[in-house]
Amino acid sequence: MEVAVGHFLQVGCNLKDHLKVDIIMTDIKPYHDWIILDDIRQPDLKIYKDAGLIYSIRPPEELHPYLEKISKKTGADLIIKPLSTDSIQTGGKMDLVNYKKAVFYKKSFK
Repeated sequence: MEVAVGHFLQVGCNLKDHLKVDIIMTDIKPYHDWIILDDIRQPDLKIYKDAGLIYSIRPPEELHPYLEKISKKTGADLIIKPLSTDSIQTGGKMDLVNYKKAVFYKKSFK
């Protein structure tokens, strides 16, 4: 599940094409037919129920607690890739991961 996809579809499309996994993308203002309308602040839990991973790339800091909350409710792992100037604003500790040139935060709820 990619949350708050905005106009940056490349990561989700690459995962779908190269790893052959199903990616569901959501946004509060979807601009493409295959992006599902959802507000993570008041999420439709049916959309997220089978997710193994919820991730968001450069989400606004005010959405971080909502991402953590939905991940915890569904038992899905959470990855947040913040802007380089943002800090993580979740209630719980997240692990910092450096992978090649990418830096992101991860938390497992399993």
